[in-house]
Amino acid sequence: MKKLANKYIIAVVLASLGLSSCVKKFDASSYAPPLTINGYTSASQIAPTNLVAHWTFNGTLTDSISNTTGVATGTSFSGGLEGQALQGANNSYVLSALPPAVQSLHSFTVSTWVNMSENTTGAVGLLSIVNSQTFWSNLDIFFNNGATPTVGQLEVHIFNNGASATGTDVFIGSVAVNNPFGGWVNVTLTYDDTKSTFVLYYNGGSIATDVVTGFAPLNWTGATQMIFGTLPFMANPSLTSGATAQGWATYLTGALDETRIYNVALTSIEVSSLVGLQRRGK
Repeated sequence: MKKLANKYIIAVVLASLGLSSCVKKFDASSYAPPLTINGYTSASQIAPTNLVAHWTFNGTLTDSISNTTGVATGTSFSGGLEGQALQGANNSYVLSALPPAVQSLHSFTVSTWVNMSENTTGAVGLLSIVNSQTFWSNLDIFFNNGATPTVGQLEVHIFNNGASATGTDVFIGSVAVNNPFGGWVNVTLTYDDTKSTFVLYYNGGSIATDVVTGFAPLNWTGATQMIFGTLPFMANPSLTSGATAQGWATYLTGALDETRIYNVALTSIEVSSLVGLQRRGK
Protein backbone atom coordinates (compact mmCIF):
# COMPACT_ATOMS: atom_id res chain seq x y z
CA MET A 1 0.00 0.00 0.00
CA LYS A 2 2.87 2.38 0.85
CA LYS A 3 4.45 1.90 -2.61
CA LEU A 4 1.12 2.60 -4.30
CA ALA A 5 0.69 5.81 -2.28
CA ASN A 6 4.17 7.01 -3.26
CA LYS A 7 3.48 6.32 -6.93
CA TYR A 8 0.22 8.25 -6.64
CA ILE A 9 1.94 11.28 -5.10
CA ILE A 10 4.65 11.27 -7.77
CA ALA A 11 2.01 11.12 -10.51
CA VAL A 12 0.11 14.09 -9.04
CA VAL A 13 3.31 16.18 -8.80
CA LEU A 14 4.33 15.39 -12.37
CA ALA A 15 0.86 16.26 -13.62
CA SER A 16 0.86 19.58 -11.80
CA LEU A 17 4.28 20.43 -13.22
CA GLY A 18 3.06 19.69 -16.72
CA LEU A 19 -0.04 21.79 -16.17
CA SER A 20 1.93 24.80 -14.85
CA SER A 21 4.16 24.77 -17.92
CA CYS A 22 1.12 25.29 -20.09
CA VAL A 23 -0.30 28.22 -18.13
CA LYS A 24 0.91 31.73 -19.11
CA LYS A 25 2.52 33.68 -16.27
CA PHE A 26 0.18 36.36 -14.89
CA ASP A 27 1.26 39.87 -15.88
CA ALA A 28 -0.66 42.50 -13.92
CA SER A 29 0.36 45.30 -16.30
CA SER A 30 -1.31 43.56 -19.23
CA TYR A 31 -4.64 43.66 -17.40
CA ALA A 32 -4.41 47.24 -16.12
CA PRO A 33 -5.71 49.92 -18.51
CA PRO A 34 -3.13 52.62 -19.43
CA LEU A 35 -3.30 55.88 -17.51
CA THR A 36 -5.25 58.43 -19.54
CA ILE A 37 -5.63 62.11 -18.66
CA ASN A 38 -7.88 64.13 -20.96
CA GLY A 39 -7.20 61.65 -23.75
CA TYR A 40 -3.39 61.70 -23.33
CA THR A 41 -1.36 58.72 -22.11
CA SER A 42 2.10 60.32 -22.27
CA ALA A 43 3.58 63.79 -21.81
CA SER A 44 5.21 63.38 -25.23
CA GLN A 45 1.75 63.44 -26.86
CA ILE A 46 1.09 67.03 -25.78
CA ALA A 47 1.86 69.52 -28.58
CA PRO A 48 4.88 67.51 -29.79
CA THR A 49 5.45 69.65 -32.90
CA ASN A 50 5.48 72.81 -30.75
CA LEU A 51 8.15 71.61 -28.31
CA VAL A 52 11.22 73.74 -29.12
CA ALA A 53 13.45 72.98 -26.11
CA HIS A 54 13.56 70.16 -23.56
CA TRP A 55 16.09 69.70 -20.78
CA THR A 56 15.54 66.28 -19.19
CA PHE A 57 18.55 66.72 -16.84
CA ASN A 58 18.80 62.95 -16.91
CA GLY A 59 22.58 62.98 -16.46
CA THR A 60 22.95 65.60 -19.19
CA LEU A 61 22.85 69.39 -19.61
CA THR A 62 21.90 69.16 -23.30
CA ASP A 63 18.65 70.45 -24.77
CA SER A 64 17.34 67.38 -26.58
CA ILE A 65 15.73 69.46 -29.35
CA SER A 66 18.55 71.82 -30.40
CA ASN A 67 21.47 69.83 -28.89
CA THR A 68 22.62 73.02 -27.16
CA THR A 69 24.70 71.97 -24.14
CA GLY A 70 25.01 73.91 -20.89
CA VAL A 71 28.12 74.40 -18.77
CA ALA A 72 27.95 73.56 -15.07
CA THR A 73 29.43 75.60 -12.26
CA GLY A 74 29.29 73.43 -9.15
CA THR A 75 26.10 71.53 -9.98
CA SER A 76 25.64 67.75 -10.10
CA PHE A 77 22.83 65.26 -10.72
CA SER A 78 20.51 63.60 -8.22
CA GLY A 79 17.30 61.59 -8.19
CA GLY A 80 14.65 63.38 -10.19
CA LEU A 81 10.98 63.39 -11.00
CA GLU A 82 11.92 61.20 -13.97
CA GLY A 83 15.35 59.57 -13.86
CA GLN A 84 17.89 62.14 -12.71
CA ALA A 85 17.58 65.87 -12.03
CA LEU A 86 19.88 68.88 -11.96
CA GLN A 87 21.14 69.20 -8.40
CA GLY A 88 22.01 72.72 -7.30
CA ALA A 89 24.22 73.99 -4.50
CA ASN A 90 25.49 77.26 -3.06
CA ASN A 91 27.35 79.34 -5.66
CA SER A 92 26.27 76.86 -8.34
CA TYR A 93 24.34 77.15 -11.60
CA VAL A 94 24.24 76.04 -15.25
CA LEU A 95 24.79 78.49 -18.09
CA SER A 96 23.75 77.69 -21.65
CA ALA A 97 23.56 79.40 -25.02
CA LEU A 98 19.96 80.20 -25.90
CA PRO A 99 18.48 77.79 -28.47
CA PRO A 100 17.58 79.79 -31.61
CA ALA A 101 13.95 78.66 -31.51
CA VAL A 102 13.60 80.13 -28.01
CA GLN A 103 15.11 83.44 -29.09
CA SER A 104 12.49 83.76 -31.84
CA LEU A 105 9.45 82.94 -29.69
CA HIS A 106 6.22 84.90 -29.78
CA SER A 107 3.58 82.86 -27.95
CA PHE A 108 5.18 80.37 -25.56
CA THR A 109 4.89 77.95 -22.66
CA VAL A 110 7.68 77.32 -20.15
CA SER A 111 7.25 74.42 -17.73
CA THR A 112 9.65 73.15 -15.08
CA TRP A 113 9.72 71.02 -11.92
CA VAL A 114 11.55 71.93 -8.72
CA ASN A 115 12.21 70.21 -5.40
CA MET A 116 13.66 72.61 -2.84
CA SER A 117 13.69 73.55 0.84
CA GLU A 118 12.24 76.79 2.13
CA ASN A 119 14.32 79.73 0.90
CA THR A 120 15.36 81.36 4.15
CA THR A 121 18.47 83.15 2.82
CA GLY A 122 17.20 84.91 -0.30
CA ALA A 123 15.22 84.80 -3.54
CA VAL A 124 15.90 81.61 -5.52
CA GLY A 125 16.03 81.71 -9.32
CA LEU A 126 14.83 78.58 -11.08
CA LEU A 127 15.61 79.66 -14.64
CA SER A 128 16.11 82.83 -16.66
CA ILE A 129 16.32 83.76 -20.34
CA VAL A 130 19.08 86.33 -20.05
CA ASN A 131 19.24 89.81 -21.55
CA SER A 132 22.62 91.17 -20.49
CA GLN A 133 21.62 94.79 -21.26
CA THR A 134 19.16 95.02 -18.35
CA PHE A 135 19.08 94.15 -14.64
CA TRP A 136 16.23 91.67 -15.03
CA SER A 137 16.15 89.14 -17.84
CA ASN A 138 13.72 88.58 -20.68
CA LEU A 139 12.25 85.87 -18.44
CA ASP A 140 12.90 85.17 -14.75
CA ILE A 141 11.07 82.48 -12.78
CA PHE A 142 11.92 82.52 -9.08
CA PHE A 143 10.74 82.05 -5.51
CA ASN A 144 10.88 85.44 -3.85
CA ASN A 145 11.64 86.30 -0.23
CA GLY A 146 8.89 86.15 2.38
CA ALA A 147 8.33 82.38 2.44
CA THR A 148 7.11 80.38 5.42
CA PRO A 149 7.57 76.63 5.93
CA THR A 150 4.23 76.00 4.21
CA VAL A 151 3.80 78.96 1.82
CA GLY A 152 6.13 80.17 -0.93
CA GLN A 153 6.13 83.42 -2.89
CA LEU A 154 6.27 82.51 -6.58
CA GLU A 155 7.16 85.33 -8.98
CA VAL A 156 7.71 85.72 -12.71
CA HIS A 157 9.27 88.62 -14.59
CA ILE A 158 9.01 89.11 -18.38
CA PHE A 159 10.73 91.76 -20.47
CA ASN A 160 9.87 92.58 -24.07
CA ASN A 161 12.58 94.32 -26.10
CA GLY A 162 10.25 95.36 -28.86
CA ALA A 163 7.17 96.81 -27.19
CA SER A 164 8.72 100.30 -26.90
CA ALA A 165 12.04 102.09 -27.30
CA THR A 166 12.98 101.20 -23.71
CA GLY A 167 11.20 97.85 -23.57
CA THR A 168 8.36 96.74 -21.31
CA ASP A 169 8.56 94.91 -17.97
CA VAL A 170 5.84 92.70 -16.53
CA PHE A 171 5.89 91.19 -13.04
CA ILE A 172 3.45 88.44 -12.06
CA GLY A 173 3.53 87.88 -8.28
CA SER A 174 4.56 87.39 -5.69
CA VAL A 175 1.82 84.76 -5.73
CA ALA A 176 1.42 82.73 -2.53
CA VAL A 177 1.54 78.98 -3.23
CA ASN A 178 0.89 76.25 -0.68
CA ASN A 179 3.37 73.55 0.29
CA PRO A 180 6.06 74.23 -2.34
CA PHE A 181 8.93 72.90 -0.23
CA GLY A 182 10.25 69.40 0.38
CA GLY A 183 8.74 67.71 -2.68
CA TRP A 184 8.37 68.02 -6.44
CA VAL A 185 6.16 70.90 -7.63
CA ASN A 186 5.54 72.22 -11.12
CA VAL A 187 5.62 75.81 -12.33
CA THR A 188 4.30 76.63 -15.81
CA LEU A 189 3.92 80.00 -17.53
CA THR A 190 2.01 80.51 -20.79
CA TYR A 191 1.88 83.61 -22.98
CA ASP A 192 -0.54 84.15 -25.87
CA ASP A 193 0.95 86.82 -28.13
CA THR A 194 -2.35 87.29 -29.99
CA LYS A 195 -4.06 88.33 -26.74
CA SER A 196 -1.09 89.76 -24.76
CA THR A 197 -2.13 87.36 -22.00
CA PHE A 198 -0.01 85.54 -19.41
CA VAL A 199 -1.27 82.64 -17.30
CA LEU A 200 0.76 81.26 -14.38
CA TYR A 201 0.11 77.69 -13.26
CA TYR A 202 1.16 75.86 -10.10
CA ASN A 203 0.94 72.06 -10.10
CA GLY A 204 -1.28 72.22 -13.17
CA GLY A 205 -3.80 74.72 -11.84
CA SER A 206 -4.06 78.38 -12.89
CA ILE A 207 -3.09 80.80 -10.07
CA ALA A 208 -2.72 84.13 -11.92
CA THR A 209 -3.76 85.70 -15.24
CA ASP A 210 -2.41 89.00 -16.53
CA VAL A 211 -3.59 90.76 -19.68
CA VAL A 212 -0.99 93.39 -20.66
CA THR A 213 -2.49 95.68 -23.27
CA GLY A 214 0.06 96.64 -25.91
CA PHE A 215 2.70 94.16 -24.78
CA ALA A 216 2.69 92.21 -28.06
CA PRO A 217 4.47 91.46 -30.29
CA LEU A 218 7.05 89.66 -28.18
CA ASN A 219 10.67 90.33 -29.14
CA TRP A 220 13.44 88.37 -27.41
CA THR A 221 16.14 88.87 -30.05
CA GLY A 222 18.29 90.58 -27.41
CA ALA A 223 18.46 87.38 -25.35
CA THR A 224 21.48 85.12 -25.88
CA GLN A 225 21.79 82.87 -22.82
CA MET A 226 19.89 80.81 -20.27
CA ILE A 227 20.78 80.23 -16.65
CA PHE A 228 19.42 77.48 -14.38
CA GLY A 229 19.68 77.49 -10.60
CA THR A 230 19.97 81.19 -9.75
CA LEU A 231 19.18 84.70 -10.95
CA PRO A 232 21.59 86.01 -13.63
CA PHE A 233 23.24 88.70 -11.51
CA MET A 234 24.35 85.94 -9.10
CA ALA A 235 26.59 84.36 -11.75
CA ASN A 236 30.31 85.05 -11.71
CA PRO A 237 30.81 87.25 -13.61
CA SER A 238 27.36 88.81 -13.46
CA LEU A 239 25.21 88.36 -16.57
CA THR A 240 23.27 91.59 -16.09
CA SER A 241 24.04 95.24 -16.82
CA GLY A 242 25.74 97.22 -14.07
CA ALA A 243 24.93 94.84 -11.21
CA THR A 244 26.72 92.11 -9.32
CA ALA A 245 25.52 89.65 -6.68
CA GLN A 246 22.66 90.93 -4.51
CA GLY A 247 22.35 90.22 -0.79
CA TRP A 248 18.61 89.49 -1.13
CA ALA A 249 19.16 86.64 -3.64
CA THR A 250 20.71 83.18 -3.43
CA TYR A 251 21.08 79.83 -5.24
CA LEU A 252 18.88 76.78 -5.75
CA THR A 253 20.25 74.16 -3.39
CA GLY A 254 17.48 71.77 -4.37
CA ALA A 255 16.82 70.04 -7.71
CA LEU A 256 15.37 71.09 -11.07
CA ASP A 257 13.91 68.66 -13.61
CA GLU A 258 12.02 68.36 -16.89
CA THR A 259 12.22 71.90 -18.24
CA ARG A 260 10.18 72.24 -21.44
CA ILE A 261 9.58 75.22 -23.73
CA TYR A 262 6.86 75.31 -26.40
CA ASN A 263 6.28 77.90 -29.13
CA VAL A 264 2.58 78.04 -28.31
CA ALA A 265 0.49 78.90 -25.27
CA LEU A 266 -0.75 75.52 -24.07
CA THR A 267 -4.38 75.38 -23.00
CA SER A 268 -5.34 74.79 -19.38
CA ILE A 269 -6.28 71.21 -20.28
CA GLU A 270 -2.91 70.63 -21.91
CA VAL A 271 -1.05 72.06 -18.92
CA SER A 272 -2.98 70.00 -16.37
CA SER A 273 -2.50 66.89 -18.53
CA LEU A 274 1.24 67.51 -18.89
CA VAL A 275 1.68 67.94 -15.15
CA GLY A 276 -0.52 64.98 -14.23
CA LEU A 277 1.23 62.61 -16.62
CA GLN A 278 4.74 63.73 -15.64
CA ARG A 279 3.94 63.31 -11.95
CA ARG A 280 3.08 59.70 -12.71
CA GLY A 281 6.22 59.16 -14.80
CA LYS A 282 4.37 59.05 -18.12
